[in-house]
Amino acid sequence: MKVLIIGGGGREHAIAWKVSQSPKVDKLYCIPGNAGIGRLAECIDISLNDHKTLAEFALTEEIDLTIVGPDDPLAAGIVDVFEERGLRVFGPRKKAAMIESSKVFAKNLMKKYNIPTATYETFNSSEKAINYLRTSKYPIVLKADGLALGKGVLICKDYDEAVKGVKAIMEDKKFGEAGNHMVIEEYMTGPEVSVLAFCDGTHILPMTSAQDHKRAKDNDEGLNTGGMGTFSPSPFYTEEVDRFCKRYIYQPTIDAMKAEGRDFVGILFVGLMLTQEGPKVLEYNARFGDPEAQVVLPRLGNDLVEVLEACIDGNLDKIKLTFEDNAAVCVVLASEGYPEKFEKGLEIEGLSAFDKCKEYYIFHAATRQEKDKILTNGGRVLGVTALGENLKEARSKAYKAAGKIHFENKYMRNDIGKAIDNI
Repeated sequence: MKVLIIGGGGREHAIAWKVSQSPKVDKLYCIPGNAGIGRLAECIDISLNDHKTLAEFALTEEIDLTIVGPDDPLAAGIVDVFEERGLRVFGPRKKAAMIESSKVFAKNLMKKYNIPTATYETFNSSEKAINYLRTSKYPIVLKADGLALGKGVLICKDYDEAVKGVKAIMEDKKFGEAGNHMVIEEYMTGPEVSVLAFCDGTHILPMTSAQDHKRAKDNDEGLNTGGMGTFSPSPFYTEEVDRFCKRYIYQPTIDAMKAEGRDFVGILFVGLMLTQEGPKVLEYNARFGDPEAQVVLPRLGNDLVEVLEACIDGNLDKIKLTFEDNAAVCVVLASEGYPEKFEKGLEIEGLSAFDKCKEYYIFHAATRQEKDKILTNGGRVLGVTALGENLKEARSKAYKAAGKIHFENKYMRNDIGKAIDNI
């Protein structure tokens, strides 16, 4: 079969790598792809915003399955466009993708169906939001309603900082149109865990757990980013937590979406905070996490294509997921200055050392090929993933590997997975 992957980041490289292992797949395409994906698939340069042309390409090339990676095309309704043309596509329709594209919608959904989450209020004007802040407890969390590349969340330690945050989101439009509405919610504490789950509209199959590191700097300092590293599994995600989440969060969410006429078919990403009162939902995403996919997919024992087709066909209850009894750690190599200003076009050296290493995966996030050179092409450049018998071994191997890859102004956090040292 012919498979098309939409997207060009580290998540899509991990998906392409896993899909390429399926005996069902004869030909793999990716739009737009990157230098790493180009070694597995034929990369095509079409705008991700041009859904009509993307669908025409899939029709012309007789694509059997399209997998949509990023959030923006999903939120804009790319799945609807493909389905209208009779194309087989994996991902939630626009109405279902709203669980990520609108934090106001997601919070109201959780409130209506009694899904555990932080207490909150929603606002459509900065004046009302600032008035609310006068009587709030601190620290407090501000969230732009729409998509903001994982950066639309501000944690404010006091009233003055929160006021500046509200103005930045709603008046200065720091996150663009995503800031037309916003959520202000209580600040929760506890380990933060990510769980990705396959969904077919009725059934949900959670994958193994992972933990992300959002802040740009060590010790969780600096600006929010798309993610500076991950590890899997999370030692904080116990069997007891898993049972609770399956009963009170995962299945209730899918049931709630169905009840709202928004059947969710795709990947549901559940961001959890394990509070003293129990697990609560921090956020939902409507696709594979990035860089969570880079540590979860290497541990998945199933044929990914087979699972995705079961989701589309509504047969997910017939699938039994398996994961390797090991651990994975991903360290993101970024360009100095990310997530703000950074340089592009820098040559990357040291990649060839990992060509035949089975326990190391170098997932390209923002790279491009220029003749025989691979150059940086964005803020998050590479995700260096290593497998080990346990998290400490995987972490040691990931940092050893990261040290062998070089480009000018390379930057990485040095504490990915450090929390596990104290467990």
